Amino acid sequence: MKINRGRIEKDFKKITSISSTKLGCTRLSYSKEDKEVRKYLKEQLLEIGADYREDSVGNIRAKYNPKGLTTKSLLIGSHIDTVPNGGKFDGLTGVVCSLEVLRTIKENDIELGNPIELIIFAEEEGSNFGVTMIGSKYITNKIGIEDLKNLYTDSGETAYDYIHAQGFNIDPEKDFPIQKGKELGMIELHVEQGGVLDKENISVGIVEAIAGMNSVKVSLKGRANHAGTTPMNMRNDALLAASEMIYKMSEIALNYETAVITVGKIHAKPNASNVIAGEVDFYIDIRDVVQENIDVITKNVEQLCYSIAKKDKVEIEIETIGSSKVVKMDRELVDILEDEAKEKKLSYKRMNSGAVHDNAMLNDIIPTAMIFVPSIEGISHSPYEDTNMEDILVGTELLLNACLKVVNNR
Repeated sequence: MKINRGRIEKDFKKITSISSTKLGCTRLSYSKEDKEVRKYLKEQLLEIGADYREDSVGNIRAKYNPKGLTTKSLLIGSHIDTVPNGGKFDGLTGVVCSLEVLRTIKENDIELGNPIELIIFAEEEGSNFGVTMIGSKYITNKIGIEDLKNLYTDSGETAYDYIHAQGFNIDPEKDFPIQKGKELGMIELHVEQGGVLDKENISVGIVEAIAGMNSVKVSLKGRANHAGTTPMNMRNDALLAASEMIYKMSEIALNYETAVITVGKIHAKPNASNVIAGEVDFYIDIRDVVQENIDVITKNVEQLCYSIAKKDKVEIEIETIGSSKVVKMDRELVDILEDEAKEKKLSYKRMNSGAVHDNAMLNDIIPTAMIFVPSIEGISHSPYEDTNMEDILVGTELLLNACLKVVNNR
């Protein structure tokens, strides 16, 4: 039983050629390019006899069930949307590899004790409405139709109206949510989006936990004034205070083995080279795989910011604008993946995920697990994102063998 490299390469070549930009790969959910890829995948899935369905927001569930079993399904898959000028692999790797798993099972006439479903989540990246994982949140009932009416595109159109205008029939009565205990579980394959596997020359990662996250907005208000005529000891410089906060909070993270703190977005007003900044907003991303650490770090960061604001005589407001809990993968599924990796003598590593994935939205409903394949130099969400085909084949082989063990023995 052999994975067909040529088919996988053909899928990647076809799908990655469908992009709205020449630089990198741009395929936003609900776009013309997204619809073209959906059409291609639907053709491939119908060719192997899978039952193809789309829900109100564009999630796809394609069940391979040649014997018409009524038992629980094992879900595999990922997402096909990209960020603007993104890479060729990302979630698409999980979808292409999952499709190849189903093809391999069919062409080898392998008997299944449970169906296997390829699931493709819509709007994982959040490029349209500024909120990630719309599809997986919707299919797990974490958001509903009313929520779609309160999410907006940059032009002010609601997610509900936008999705409907792109030809999707929004009808919750005909949807097919993932319900608690109703499926065997889900195994998602994805590129690592970090550099650990590549640096250590390891072919696959078996994920044990997905990091939780707190997103914090800090707003500072000082006094805008002339850069040349205001002495240093007479300033209320909001940007200077922000700079000290950002530098010192990075030192807090160094006290925790797996924690990371990032400030990647900042706005200064009036944003002029010869004016002391009067107002600054910046956004803090705090992540770890230990929930207690996230809570303690957030508290320490807030105390640090208040202390510096007081010293520098600037007003401060701190708001937690988003959070997600640490997600632990299902121990039994993780052990199955490791057993299969050992049996096939694959190069593997148990590891954590610093990025949040669709899989995390299912974790409180059904058992979940993840396989990572290396991202060369850790580059992701970039035109220069790359993964070796040899590693993709190893990841697909692990996914195939784990699927067969789960559906026939679990």
